[in-house]
This record gives sequence, structure tokens and C-alpha cells, in this order.
Amino acid sequence: MRAIQPTNHDRREGGPRRVKVVHLTSAHTSCDTRIHNKMCRSLAQAGYDVHLVAPWSDEPDPDAGSGANIHHVPRPRNRFARMTTTTRQVLAAAGRLHPDICHLHDPELIPAGVLLKLAGRKVIFDSHEDLPRQVLAKPWIPAWLRRPVSVATTVLDAATLRLFDAIVAATPAIAQELPAGKTVTIQNCPILGELTSPSRLAFAERGNVAVFVGGMSAARGICEMVRAMGLLPERLNAKLVLAGRFSTPDLRQTVMRLPGADRVEHAGWLDRPATADLLGRARAGLVLFHPLPNHTSAQPNKLFEYMSAGIPVVASDFPLWRQIVEDAGCGLLADPEDPNAIAGAMTWLFEHPAEAEAMGERGREAVKTHYNWGIEAEKLLALYRRLAK
Repeated sequence: MRAIQPTNHDRREGGPRRVKVVHLTSAHTSCDTRIHNKMCRSLAQAGYDVHLVAPWSDEPDPDAGSGANIHHVPRPRNRFARMTTTTRQVLAAAGRLHPDICHLHDPELIPAGVLLKLAGRKVIFDSHEDLPRQVLAKPWIPAWLRRPVSVATTVLDAATLRLFDAIVAATPAIAQELPAGKTVTIQNCPILGELTSPSRLAFAERGNVAVFVGGMSAARGICEMVRAMGLLPERLNAKLVLAGRFSTPDLRQTVMRLPGADRVEHAGWLDRPATADLLGRARAGLVLFHPLPNHTSAQPNKLFEYMSAGIPVVASDFPLWRQIVEDAGCGLLADPEDPNAIAGAMTWLFEHPAEAEAMGERGREAVKTHYNWGIEAEKLLALYRRLAK
């Protein structure tokens, strides 16, 4: 990769030049909720000149009202192409935009970040995941190689991230593993009101509908959720709606042949308004990740999104998740690898609608007071104000 030379920037006609910010991703799409809907939108509203470089996808482009300028690079054919060709294309796009601040969202962009830093840009690395822990569960890395790769990743992080101007951690657990003096925790909390549909049904009018929103994989408990549906009493007339994409076509075929699949509806990928409509018809939200190293310390956005929509959750019984759910009183916990435990939690919520509604309302209140993007956006803007000086 060739280093990008610093250049002067144009000024806005009739006013001072705005600080130009470029968010860079090779692995996410331009519709990514954290990157576009939250960070880019908040920065644009604060007066920054915001750009987002991301691979092209077949999802609808984000709405123009966000204030962010979208620049697509070609969609990678596979993981190797994403980590090589796409990273070069993202870096080249950043060079053409001449940013003041670059905000990187993927580990494979760290070398590009070093070049951008050497070219005189200010660079932020956003750690969405605990990468060394995540590597330990990557199915495409041979099992015997995962621990050495995890150790090497830890060493690489320690050597390179200190070169950057700031590091953003998506959870407090991730922040603990990063350089303390440069790290700011900005959690992936929901935007207040975004997932409250104007057409939502009163809780008592809803059917026994459970939902899972997000990417579906074996590690995220999709097989156990479907099997649990097959264990629910017939009298409940329950349904599970899946909103998102399967990690592979083969997994979808496998899941749809499992016991309980006759009670499952796959709605496909939904935009935010459609997601809000779905949550406004549900009586439970499922988030049942398996106990992998990177999952037990994660704070999945969907947990807080269910809470923001006022529906009770059935969540994996991890210590961190237990603290969130029990402190808020917003749902039930279950062993994510036990369909019987999942079915028991769902049955209780469906059979106790008044208590379930109260749990949902407590979750909504917890989001209003603690877990919302307004609080996190203030931390983001404070970071950018410091770097823009």
C-alpha cells in the first residue's frame, strides 16, 4: 500500500472549513447501524463533514437525511479478497477524500491506519469485538492455529494501536484489554424512539410471537431457538419470526428442517422501520448466543433494542448479561445450548402476559435512563472535539 500524502482542503463557501471525517470499513455495509445510523449521523448533526467508505451491498442505501456522504467500493468475493483487495480499495478511497480524521472499524484496516497516520491524518480505531477472544472461535481458522493467532493478535494490537490518536471500545470488557490512556468506551446502545413503531399493538392484543433480529449462525443459537419452538405447548399457537440473514445457505436449509421449523417465519433482512413494526407485534425477543470467549463479554445491540421496544427478553445466562437483565428486571435467562430451558422461558412469558409486559416496560425505562445512544453520542462528540483541536 502506498502512503497517502497530506494535502490542503477546500473551505465551504462563506464560512470556515469543516473538519472532514471519514469512517472506513471493509467488513460492514453502509447501512450498518453503529457506523452509519449512530456515529456518522451524530457527527454530521454536530457540523462535521462526514463521509463513509464501505463495500457495496444489495441493501438499500442509507437515507440522505443522515448528512453522511456514502462512497462504495466493490463488494469482495470472499474473505481473502476482503482482507486484501478491499482494504487497498478502502485506503485508496480515503486518500482521495483527504480527511482530517479517519475512523477505522475493522482489524484488517489497522495496517491502512498506520499508513494514514504516517501521512499526517488523525486515526481512531473502533474495536467492535474483543479480537483475540474472537479469534479463538473462528471456524475458518484451524483449531490448532487459533491460540497462536490469538496471541499474535494481542501482540500486534499492543504494538500498533498505540500509534493511533484514539481507540474506541464497544464495551467496557473490550476497553479493559486496550491502552487505557487512549481508549474511550462508546457502547452500541439504541437510539431512543427509533424502534418504537407508531403502529405497534397493545401488548394484550399481540399473539405469542417471539423474534430474533440479526445475523443468524450456529454460534448465535439459531438451531436451539428453532428446536425450542418445537417444544412449546400446542395451545400457545406460538411463532418465531427471524429477521436477518443466515450466515450460509446451507445453514438455512439445515435450520428449516429442524423440529419446530413449522412454527418459524423467515422475514429476511428488514430496514429499521420494518424492524420496529415487527417488534411492535412481539411478546418476546431472543438473544441466545453460545458461550464462546467473545460472546460472554459482549453486549449485543439486539438485547438493548428489544428493551427499547418494550418487549421482554430471553437471554443467555452469562454473568454480564445476567447483571443487565436482572438489574433491569426485563426478562428471563436460559442456558443457550439447552432448547428445553429456552422453551421453558418462552412458555412462562407467553403464559404470564401481564408480568411479561411489566418486564418489557422496565427494560424500556432502563434504556431511557442508562442504555441509549444519546449518552454514548456525547462521548463520541467529546472525543472528536479533542482530536479536532
